[in-house]
Amino acid sequence: MQPGFATDYTTILERIDAIDPLKYGKTRNFVDGDVSYLSPYISRGVISTKQVLDHVMLKGYKIPQIESFVKELCWRDYFQRVGQVKNLNDDIKHPQEPVNNHSISSAILEARTGIEGIDTAIRQLYATGYMHNHCRMYTASVVCNIAQSHWLHPARWMYYHLLDGDWASNACSWQWVAGANSSKKYFANQENVNKFTHTRQLTTFLDKAYEQFDAIDCPQHLTDTQTASLQTILPEAASLQVDQDHPTFVYNYYNLDPVWHAGEEGNRILLLEPEFFSNYPVSERCMEFMLALSKNIPNIQVFVGSFEQLCLQHNIKEIYYKEHPLNIGYKGQEDSRDWILDKVTGYHPSFFAYWKKMEKPLYAQYRK
Repeated sequence: MQPGFATDYTTILERIDAIDPLKYGKTRNFVDGDVSYLSPYISRGVISTKQVLDHVMLKGYKIPQIESFVKELCWRDYFQRVGQVKNLNDDIKHPQEPVNNHSISSAILEARTGIEGIDTAIRQLYATGYMHNHCRMYTASVVCNIAQSHWLHPARWMYYHLLDGDWASNACSWQWVAGANSSKKYFANQENVNKFTHTRQLTTFLDKAYEQFDAIDCPQHLTDTQTASLQTILPEAASLQVDQDHPTFVYNYYNLDPVWHAGEEGNRILLLEPEFFSNYPVSERCMEFMLALSKNIPNIQVFVGSFEQLCLQHNIKEIYYKEHPLNIGYKGQEDSRDWILDKVTGYHPSFFAYWKKMEKPLYAQYRK
């Protein structure tokens, strides 16, 4: 059973301190493994990958001891770097093939695939906003590679419900499973699912040897598809109090960092753009979680409207925001995010290529 996701900053910092990266490396693939549950806070920009790694390394670990944990943090930065260069709504490397629909199986939406590990994970997603990473891969594999749905709409469905919804991580991962961002499709057979979800099913449509998956027929109960209803409920607009003599710091769904420009005088505004949430809708649970996290930022005010409307309606001249690929139309002083290594930039066609660029300077940085 996963812990609840507290929203106060003190508890979040305590959760960073509680990480055991050695146990993580040994157990992370199991649904009850010793994972950090920090991804919702990293995705919402409350904390950064570098902040987490710095804190862990201060405890005296060496990178080779905890390489699995370090790589998982670097994966998140890698996906963001891809998102800076690529349109993540398009197939990145190859067209997904074959595709017979651009919707999603009703059996997925209703958690009745017949695979206990997957159905339990979907029900947990709806109930908590969390799904274990392995279960995300299992779900995507059934959707894309067995039911042959194009990855985009199902990826939006999962993103909609995830408290740690990060479009770069989500889209790149779905494309990797579907073969649009990888050299081959990802399959998991029933033995694999049983092992990591602690189930004991036999004779399911996944109970096959891996060489049989290339010719697998889609089970009849997965063939009915539909378009998932994904609508964002935004809070009611409130009047803002803007001091023209101070700068304005703009926060959003991807930046809720309470220490960003902390202690400086300024207007602190959480920008919720209807067009953004129309393109990347999130559930009511995700919206409430984000709003609760924003309360860690003193005197923050909420503005519902576009970036341009915010500036024009309140005659804002000096404005600051943090870089993110989905900040469309932002203007002003762009602050960089807190990357693990800010010098390794640009597009790398694989995480392996990115890691090879990261590895040497990363080891040098944490030997200091």
